[in-house]
Amino acid sequence: MSDIGDAGDARAAHRQQGGNGTGTEVGNGDGNGIRGAARGRAPVPLSVLDLVSVGAGSTAHHSLRTSVALARLAESRGYHRHWVAEHHSIPGVASSSPAVILAHLAAHTSRIRLGSGGVMLPNHAPLAVAEQFGTLEALAPGRIDLGLGRAPGTDGRTAAALRGPGRLDEAAEEFPRRLAELTRFLDDDFPDGHPYARVHAVPGPVQGATGRPPLWLLGSSGFSARLAGELGLPFAYAHHFSAAGTLPALDLYRSSFRPSAVLDAPYAVIGVSALAADTDGEARAQVLTGALSMLRLRSGRPGLIPTPEEAAAYPFSPLEREFVDGWLANVVHGTADEVRAGLDELAARTGADELMLTANAHSGAARLRSYELVADAYGMPVEAPAAD
Repeated sequence: MSDIGDAGDARAAHRQQGGNGTGTEVGNGDGNGIRGAARGRAPVPLSVLDLVSVGAGSTAHHSLRTSVALARLAESRGYHRHWVAEHHSIPGVASSSPAVILAHLAAHTSRIRLGSGGVMLPNHAPLAVAEQFGTLEALAPGRIDLGLGRAPGTDGRTAAALRGPGRLDEAAEEFPRRLAELTRFLDDDFPDGHPYARVHAVPGPVQGATGRPPLWLLGSSGFSARLAGELGLPFAYAHHFSAAGTLPALDLYRSSFRPSAVLDAPYAVIGVSALAADTDGEARAQVLTGALSMLRLRSGRPGLIPTPEEAAAYPFSPLEREFVDGWLANVVHGTADEVRAGLDELAARTGADELMLTANAHSGAARLRSYELVADAYGMPVEAPAAD
């Protein structure tokens, strides 16, 4: 199979995807929530990527409460969207079920867009994803994004447990076909004679005129970048853990782009590790906890995110120190002014249409404070949060 696979079926299934399911020929994305608006002095729209991090001494319950507080803060300060990532078998990340978390966040917000960053499609039956996100769209009409990835979001053994015997090797290569199937379930437009022609995703179009969430492709390589361009879909690149590939992937996405019912021009988001604190030393202490957590994950020793004290006292070997220093080089951190300058530089260097910030640190309070400081640094508006 070629780098993008056989995208023909996916393109055909995608041909009528619009923000409202009406099948217009070409759109600019403004009516379906894809293109955000920069607020205050921010160079581009700013959004939130939430890993629902769990620090040592805390619990998933507390982390999920922090996610609600973060979504409400983001909504009140003009962040465009709040996405939740799918990960499995990682003790320091409580976001194994994005659809469940998004339903909870929808109940506590009223304006901000909510979505998956992303659902790892090979882990799930396309019909199940269509039903989950059709339900979310019914709960929060016009506010849901469906971001899709082809990686497992975990290690190989866990992926095998998720998918069942015999499916691990074929899952990633099957991504274009599964994407096409998911799109047809969302649009309820399988052709006559297809085995699924009488199978309907509910909630969905079979019940009458309805909205549906726009699809996004996510990735950290050229595969999804090219496929997103071929299909005229918005694209989100994981700069926060694969910074070296950012510019090549964005160039490939833009050069491969074909106008669609969703977009008439490319729209690229990049995920950015960013943490602002009241002092540079505090910011450094917090981001070191995330770096140590990532070191342990990459070494096959995942756990809860360590405390700043544990991270400061950790006896890094030379190779471990090299990894951590390299990791932190791609984390925008410091005081609010330093983070603002770093984000401005990154937006200018990459030409990204939107920055999605993830603050990976031990403390939920530190994460909340970071998003508040960034909003303040850009003069983003202060609006009343949604009422419960």
